Parts: sequence; C-alpha cells; structure tokens
Amino acid sequence: MRYYFVLIIILTVISSCENRKSENHRAQTSEASNEGDQQYIVISRAEYQNQLYGFWLGECIANWTGLVTEMDKIGNIGDIKTGTFYTRNDWGKPDQPSIWGVGSAGKISPTIDFVFRSPAEVWGADDDTDIEYLYQHLLYTNQTSILTGEQIRDGWLKHIKAEEENFLWVSNQKAFDLMREGILPPETSNPGKNEHYDMIDAQLTTEIFGVFSPARPEIALKMAYLPIRTTASKEAANIAEFYVIMHSLASRVDTTLSIDQQVLWMADQARKSLQDSSYVAHMFDYVKEKYESGIPWEQTRDSVYFRYQVNQEDGYHITSRNLYCNGCFAAGINFAASLVSLFYGKGDIVETIKIGALAGWDSDNPTATWGGLLGFMIGKEGVETAFGRRFSNQFNIHRTRKNFPDNGMDSFENMAEKGLKIIDRVVGEEMKGTVDLKNNSWIIPVEAAVVH
Repeated sequence: MRYYFVLIIILTVISSCENRKSENHRAQTSEASNEGDQQYIVISRAEYQNQLYGFWLGECIANWTGLVTEMDKIGNIGDIKTGTFYTRNDWGKPDQPSIWGVGSAGKISPTIDFVFRSPAEVWGADDDTDIEYLYQHLLYTNQTSILTGEQIRDGWLKHIKAEEENFLWVSNQKAFDLMREGILPPETSNPGKNEHYDMIDAQLTTEIFGVFSPARPEIALKMAYLPIRTTASKEAANIAEFYVIMHSLASRVDTTLSIDQQVLWMADQARKSLQDSSYVAHMFDYVKEKYESGIPWEQTRDSVYFRYQVNQEDGYHITSRNLYCNGCFAAGINFAASLVSLFYGKGDIVETIKIGALAGWDSDNPTATWGGLLGFMIGKEGVETAFGRRFSNQFNIHRTRKNFPDNGMDSFENMAEKGLKIIDRVVGEEMKGTVDLKNNSWIIPVEAAVVH
C-alpha cells in the first residue's frame, strides 16, 4: 500500500510523494509538519483489497488454530481445575481436554498445531468471524456507514438460529435473547439487563470496523460504537475499542519501522484511549512492563494469572464473583492474555498465533484478533509466505449462521471487494474524503493527532 501526505496551504497545493517500498510492499508514511494545515493520505484501493483478503485469511487460520486449545487451560480456582498452563514445549504435542470434558481433546486436531484448509477445502465460519461477516453484510446491503439499533437487531434475528447449536455464548446469547424480546442495542448490553456484559464477546465481533476506517480511528470508533454496545459495556467496551483502534491505525503506521516496532507503536497509540485508573490500562502497562523486562512469555502469562485471578489486583475482581470457570470468558483476562501474544509475537503472524494458542483461557479469541490484524498488515501473499503454502479462499458462513446468499458460500476475494465498497462510502460520507476511481485510490484527510 502506498501512502502520500499532501500539504495544502491556502489555495496552493504542494504535493510531495514518496514511493519507497517496504518489505511488505507498503510505502513510508511521512507527516506534514506545518501545524494547522490539512493533511491527506492517499491509499491504493487495489493494495487495500489484498490486505482485506489477508485479514480474512489470517483470521481464519488463527481462529481455527486457537480452537484446538480453547478452554484447555484456565487455572486452578473454583470447581474446575486444569493444572499447569501450556508452554512452548507443548506445541506439537497431544491436545489435552478442555473444561467441557474428556472426549473433546483432539476434536479439531489431535495435536496442538496449526489448522489449515487447502485450496480444495473450505473454511468454516466460527464465532470469531461470523458476526464480523454479518456486520459487513449489513453495512453493504443497507448502504450505510453507521448501523442503527433496528438494523443490528433485524440482522441478528434474520441470520442467527434461535435454537441450539447457534454458536452464541454468554453476552452474545443474552443480547440475542433480549433482541427477541424487542429490546434494541445498546440496551442489550445494559448491565441491568445483561449480566454477561463483560464476557469478551465484543472483542471478537467488532475489530473489522477498524479496517473499514483506514487511518481514522475516531471514525472507526463512531462506526463501532453501537455494534460494540450490542454486547459489551464498561471496561469490556473499552477493550473492544482498543482492538478497533489498532486495526484502523494499521493503515497509518510508519512502514519503514520493523514489523515489531509497528505493532508496538499501534498498541501504544491505542493505549491512549484507556482511562489510566481502569483495570484495562493497568493490564496493558503490566504486561508491557513484563515483556520489556526480558522474561519469557510463559513467565509473564503465569504472572498475569496470579496477579489478576489469584490476587485480584488493579480492580479486577472476577474471581470474587464466583462465576462458572472463574470467568474464563471474561474480557479482562483474555485482554491480558492477548497482550502476551501480541508483544512476544513481535509482529510475526506465525509466532503470535502459536503463543496465543498456548497462552490459555479462551485462546481462539486473541489468536483470531491478531491473526486478522497481522494478516491485514502483510496481505494475502504475506500470509502465504509466512506459512510457506497456499490456502483455501472459500468461506462457509452457513456453518454457524443462516439466510445468506448462495447458500452461505463466499470467497475472500468477494468479501474483500464488498469491504472496498463499504470503505468507499465511509471515505466520502464520514471522512469527507475522495474516492478516486480513475487512480483506484482514496484521498483521506487526517489530523496530526492520531487518537483523540
């Protein structure tokens, strides 16, 4: 992807463009320096389409790999005890049973390893991809950039099965039940109506709004506001916003930096959105401090477990609520676990997914989040190069959802093309930018401050 900043002073337009390729074929981003002057960024639609493909492909690889170890290791508090956590030495070894009982081990893969789909196979939807797919469909078919509560409710009721197995859990299931009773978002995440409001779900359903708003996180947050609050409230909503911001900033990062430096910059920028007194901010600062100390990721993960689930520090009091599996679905503990894989993965999609799958708790969620983000950053070819193979481009949304065109069969190419059309509308209507179809690019006005 090529970015160019254009400095406009009064009526005179002075363009300064660079076309220096980075290893992942994106150009260096340089800021205009004159305060008060409007800045612009030019983004290639063709290259962005490739990145959207990479988003879906990376997310599917990471989602299915994380499912192998989902809920295998959650600690030893309460009625459910799962023994010592996995370490890097467990990669490639037999998968152990999840908390749902003996017999579930090895259901997806007999060993803890990557799960792939060859070009002759089909990726199946899961709860880390299907609601994002649903929101893309709703934005596209309703020809809007901002979904209303009615549009979200109608979409959920049309495309989600009312009976089990409907692939909804905790806050998602409760929000769905409330919609069936006539309650609209954001009331579906109201803690007084939805007791599961802080159970992770918004993290895995809304990151895509970040890629729908390239380089403009404040507009991404505007687009994601109601979808996030369909299922999440309070700190859980802030966590979901953190991920949305990072996905948006992936279009504005300085690509002359190494990939690990890019990821750290994006994370530090997103950290600015967190209230310093919140347990979410404390978790970020704690995990980053441990990472920078140089200790192994396993030691940091164990430290997270003792600090937040055993000792309940920094205002994180899930354990005292005596929840099923000690709140193993909770947004907080999974946010902390996701940061372990993010920092220690250092922008390497292969290593990040491996650490995320071994880190514990609801391991398919952080893996899917970072697999999608890093897949977006390096694009389709980058993902294929990282794993040294080609993958299926076919996606079956009807594995988990219903009532989509073509009996639920889709392709990453088509999904990426629809994403471009949505962004065309966002650039024109929300960003007041320009869709330059002649040059197949977007001209997006940006401000010097990245996160507000």
